Amino acid sequence: MPEMIVILVIALIVIGPSKLPEIARSIGKGYGEFSRSMRSVREDFEDITSDFEEERQILKNPIDEIAKKAKNSLFEDEPSSSKTTTSDKGATPAAPPGDDRENA
Repeated sequence: MPEMIVILVIALIVIGPSKLPEIARSIGKGYGEFSRSMRSVREDFEDITSDFEEERQILKNPIDEIAKKAKNSLFEDEPSSSKTTTSDKGATPAAPPGDDRENA
């Protein structure tokens, strides 16, 4: 804060009291524009990084899925095709219509 006071006193002496408000106003406008542009750059940067994060997740998930499937197939006791037939062992197949074997 003391440095700001020294700068303002020097500006008052060099520029003069009549021009100081105009210069302060233009500096404030410049700072506002700079702040808005930096905010815009920051938002754009965050959008880009979030896009990259989404792409990384998209690329990562298929690899995880392949790894899970490979792990399951390596450590499975029975092949997946025999699992589907074992659940149907107790089921009785239906006879075609008009078949007399049901009544015999």
